[in-house]
Parts: sequence; C-alpha cells; structure tokens
Amino acid sequence: MKYVLAIAFNLLMISSCAQDKAADQVREVLQQQITAWNKGDIDTFMETYWKSDSLLFAGKNGITYGWQKTLENYKKSYPTKKDMGVLEFDLIKVQPLGTGYYNVVGKWHLKREMGDLKGQYTLIFRQIDGTWKIIQDHTS
Repeated sequence: MKYVLAIAFNLLMISSCAQDKAADQVREVLQQQITAWNKGDIDTFMETYWKSDSLLFAGKNGITYGWQKTLENYKKSYPTKKDMGVLEFDLIKVQPLGTGYYNVVGKWHLKREMGDLKGQYTLIFRQIDGTWKIIQDHTS
C-alpha cells in the first residue's frame, strides 16, 4: 500500500509540473502577442493564432471564421501603429481544459492618443505540433 501511495503521489507531481510548464508556455504566447502588437506588427501577432479556416473569432462585429479573415479584420480595424496603440493584458485565469487545451480569461487595454479602448477576452488554446495556438477568441 505504501508503494502504491508513493507512485500515485509521484504521478500527481509529474502531472502538476507538466501543467505548470504548459501554463507558462501559454502565458509566453500572450507575451509574444503583446510584444508584436506594441511593435505595430499585426502579422507576427497573428502567428499566435491557429492558421486554419476553422479559427473562430467572436467580437463586437459578430463571428469570423478563418485565420486570413481574422488577419484582414485586424488590419482594417488597426491600419497604423498609432491606431494600434499600446496593448496590455491582465490575466484573470489560465486553466487547463484537458490534455492539449487551455482556457484563458483576461482583460485587455489599448492606450491610444485618439482614445483608449478596453474589454475582456476568453481564449481557447490548443497545442498543435508542440506549439500553443489560439483556436478560439471571444473578445469584447
């Protein structure tokens, strides 16, 4: 019995360490977004998203499917670095949903000369080929 408990404890610790590492990787993707956005680089910002027609983006203008259409919408809404402003995130929750999936809830804030913008977001991340990608984004 003592050995069974020791094995169970070790498996629990390994699982917990793996989840901590995955959560850190997801946070790093969000930091990559902030860095790219604040450089005025929407193309690099979009590399954090799943490059698929199945990417789902839900925002104030409705639902958009597809990576390319989402990129086009970002470029239309934020045509210049001045329009993009300075992005900040406030993470509220980074939670595993199961093997290879994470849910992230947070707040975003854009500081801009023309007026600040802010809102909330919920992101679903999926690990694809060893890399964490946003497969669903609901931003309001």
